[in-house]
Amino acid sequence: MNTTTIDEGSLRSPSGPFPASLAQLHRAREADAFPVSWTRTRDDHYSVIAHWPGEHPYFIPVHGHRYDPLLVTETMRQATLLVLHAGYGVPVGHHFLLAELQFTCHMNRLAIDDGPGEVEVQVVCDVKRARGHVSQLRVDMVVRRAGSVVSTGAILGRIVGPEAYRRIRGDRAVPGFEVPRTPPVTASLVGRSCAEDVLLSPTPQDRMWQLRVDTRHPILFQGEKDHVPGMLLLEAARQAAELGTPSQPFVPSSGRMSFQRYAEFGTPCWIRAHALPTSRAGTTGITITGSQDDGAVFLAELSSALPTC
Repeated sequence: MNTTTIDEGSLRSPSGPFPASLAQLHRAREADAFPVSWTRTRDDHYSVIAHWPGEHPYFIPVHGHRYDPLLVTETMRQATLLVLHAGYGVPVGHHFLLAELQFTCHMNRLAIDDGPGEVEVQVVCDVKRARGHVSQLRVDMVVRRAGSVVSTGAILGRIVGPEAYRRIRGDRAVPGFEVPRTPPVTASLVGRSCAEDVLLSPTPQDRMWQLRVDTRHPILFQGEKDHVPGMLLLEAARQAAELGTPSQPFVPSSGRMSFQRYAEFGTPCWIRAHALPTSRAGTTGITITGSQDDGAVFLAELSSALPTC
């Protein structure tokens, strides 16, 4: 699909806005649902208004008192789901298969006490249809706060109905697993305060960990799943980057993550930190991979840049 260029100027709505529902955001709890309304501004262009909480039990502040960039990526993910369901009429029971996530955050503009927690996500969609229904899409986004761009990003994926999903998943399309929890690495080493939020277990091999999954986690698992969610894999990659760069805190200000296959329950998923690529001054980069049963699950390339003020 072609890349869509977003006009970063103000988008004005001819009508709306319309409220977002928890079902459209695939969330069970109001506290974890960030978009609150949406408006179609023109064909394939949308404006989504989201509210970021000053405090959240999972998306905790970084760099002193700044919003977590993964709160930004989660807002982008929810905005994509909202636009699919509300803007394109994709039924809530259909499945969005995430293929790639890209993001860049301006950390200097994410101070929690710097203006309101309301943001506008400007969304431009490039969709492909099959049999009259949206089957593939690329969503390009600009996130604005008080008129300033705080982040840009893109999400790529495809949509399948329940029957097609069952064919894809086969006998694995059975939700409700309870996975035995493996011992966590020390929470403080991955920027966490409690073991429940640690997603990695130690192994004897240097720079390799086992994915730690708790299907009872109230934020990472909302509703029954038949595989490990991509949101959890992104946080696991962030935690591996923390462990792979022990000399300083690692906050992923930008990144690209691609997903090759599902991470399944019941078999170990191995997370590895690879050699650092060449980094710009003041920026640390690292590559994280996930594999399972000798097959690639994901590839993440993350960069961390300290705020300049």
